[in-house]
Amino acid sequence: MNLKSRILSAVTIASLLSLTASAQLMQKKETYTRADTLRGMLTPLRTCYDINYYHLDVKFDIDNKFISGSNLFKFTATQNFTKLQFDLYANLKIEKVVYQGQNLPFTREFNAVFVTFPKTIRKGSKEEFTVFYSGNPTVAKNAPWDGGVVFTRDSLGKPWVATACQGAGASIWWPTKDHQSDEVDSMLISISVPAGLKDISNGRLRKTTTLPDGYTRYDWFVANPINNYDVAANIGDYTHLDDSYDGEKGKLTLDYWVLPYNVDKAKKQFGANVKPMLKALENWFGPYPWYEDGYKLVETPHLGMEHQSAVAYGNKYRNGYLGRDLSGTGRGLNWDFIIVHESGHEWFGNNITSKDIADMWIHESFTNYSESLFIETHYGKAAALEYIQGLRRIIRNDEPIIGPYNVNKEGSGDMYPKGANMLNTIRAIINNDDKWRQILRGLNKTFYHQTVTTAQIVNYVNQQSGLNLTSVFDQYLRYTTIPTLEFKFENGKAYARWVADVKNFDMPVKVRVKGGEYQFIKPITTFTPVSLTGITKDNLEVDTLEFYIKVK
Repeated sequence: MNLKSRILSAVTIASLLSLTASAQLMQKKETYTRADTLRGMLTPLRTCYDINYYHLDVKFDIDNKFISGSNLFKFTATQNFTKLQFDLYANLKIEKVVYQGQNLPFTREFNAVFVTFPKTIRKGSKEEFTVFYSGNPTVAKNAPWDGGVVFTRDSLGKPWVATACQGAGASIWWPTKDHQSDEVDSMLISISVPAGLKDISNGRLRKTTTLPDGYTRYDWFVANPINNYDVAANIGDYTHLDDSYDGEKGKLTLDYWVLPYNVDKAKKQFGANVKPMLKALENWFGPYPWYEDGYKLVETPHLGMEHQSAVAYGNKYRNGYLGRDLSGTGRGLNWDFIIVHESGHEWFGNNITSKDIADMWIHESFTNYSESLFIETHYGKAAALEYIQGLRRIIRNDEPIIGPYNVNKEGSGDMYPKGANMLNTIRAIINNDDKWRQILRGLNKTFYHQTVTTAQIVNYVNQQSGLNLTSVFDQYLRYTTIPTLEFKFENGKAYARWVADVKNFDMPVKVRVKGGEYQFIKPITTFTPVSLTGITKDNLEVDTLEFYIKVK
């Protein structure tokens, strides 16, 4: 995700809060409704079937901001059932639901649709149905923070359309089983657009068909599992640039779709950023997860989104985040934030996806951290630590990073900079960069193309590090405060303890006598002696560069 603009400079935080007051993402919400539960909870009407394949076939009437089409659902029954739920926003009309040549009865409640079959669907059977629909989809007021479809024009006055729907959900523009826990195994995306325009979607272009009504259909096939919200239509007067990268799994195709008057800018900016990004992130995270579908950057009228194998790019061909350095250190001005951050989501967010959006930190914390890994690869570890420490200035510690489950609600925007600083702290605790790198790569290998929970990620890191880091994860993810390391000096001796919300919080940390070498101490939540020769109140130094903590 493009950081959802929660990671802006301190100067812009106030304006950000005003800007995002109506956005679906990062919005505070104290009470939850039946509609929230229908959207966010895995009920038996959703778990009874496992999605195998979609064929989404949609025509865009751009002048009228109208769409019409169908989606084929192929699934495997996980239990016997006669009724299931899929999702489509209520402002879009369902024309019919067809199963084995007959129309199925259905009912709607908010944005949930309930379909009843004429016979029991048996566990293990493979079945399919098709939903036909039409209507005026929600127009995004401020994409990508505010979900929906963007209808605008490029600087030459030609139509320019894009979808962006994380948080709001893919069902804002197409019928789907709209829950992150069940990713479709593969998908055909057919988008019909007025002649003279192109559609760029995920995966690889299989076919282009000239239709008799003055439209052209573009058929894109995604050979891998894909998140619902990653499925994208990008419609415009696009020009194609191509390249390739010799990566860990062989030759990776690089395709860039840009507006024709930006070709020279794209050649320069993409050429300077994409391959260095791939070099860094493949080194730290393992092979790019979608070699079969390729890597694309697609110029969009919004800032950016991690649309799998078709990353949306709207950073206006400049380094930083719209020309700014979010860390305030200057380190973020040497590279294009959107290219690095959104591409980082190909590993965390797309390859590894949280089952519930409440665990969205798995996407954003690791991806925000990937920015510092990019810097470390190309500019050194000291520069990376400077950058990640600089991001602390925009941590708000206002809400827990993990949100409420089962209501389609993420936690605090602190999942970006605070989450990245948490991961850097855990790296410091492990104190073995080779092992840390293998943990990051191992996560992407172990959970390859899977949906996961916080517990799975934490347990894996514990297992591979040989440490019990559960209390550390819990403190940073489930509480607003960060741990405070408190010292006292009595009779010439130093004592230390942790003040934290987690019961029996336990975290090693590095301290030193000023000018000496850092050594680990292992405080607990009661004062215990600090075994460090010569330490006094005046010469004590705590490593607050690698450890995101308070010291008292």
